[in-house]
Amino acid sequence: MKRWVLFCGLALLLSVVASAQEPAPKIEVFGGYSYLHVSDTGVSDNLQGGSISACDNLKNWLGVVGDFGVYHGGPSTINGSITSYQVGPKVAFRRMGKWTPFAQVLVGGARLSSGTFSQNVLAATLGGGADYRFKEHISFRALQAEYMLTRFTDANNNNRQNNVRVSAGIVVRF
Repeated sequence: MKRWVLFCGLALLLSVVASAQEPAPKIEVFGGYSYLHVSDTGVSDNLQGGSISACDNLKNWLGVVGDFGVYHGGPSTINGSITSYQVGPKVAFRRMGKWTPFAQVLVGGARLSSGTFSQNVLAATLGGGADYRFKEHISFRALQAEYMLTRFTDANNNNRQNNVRVSAGIVVRF
């Protein structure tokens, strides 16, 4: 966790002081595969799914992201799905040629659905990643890794899950 905080802080600092950067596209739309490792007190599970996000770049280094993801679990511990919907700032460092590292903080909600049971809770993510630009309008998100906090209440009345979300996919730039 401390490494992610340091990484995000460094990315933010470098992005703010960077100059002569590649111009940012106005809109970036990401779609791809997502893996969510859910970790509760003594219980963990691996969920597979996908996520989409859209970023409106307000400045060359600053954007606003809206993110939506759906992750499905098997019959082990979470026999259902988690849906996340979040929004927040994204800081990009566009001075590394074809690579664009970024950091973001998102806040919103998550919904756990399993059979007839469902629960909506607060969710937040902190992390970042890197995009590799192939063409002017197409990039590959090589890695996006984030700490994801959720507050689902379990059978033991615990209400904090420390999760990890990892994604990769295609970014279309407009």
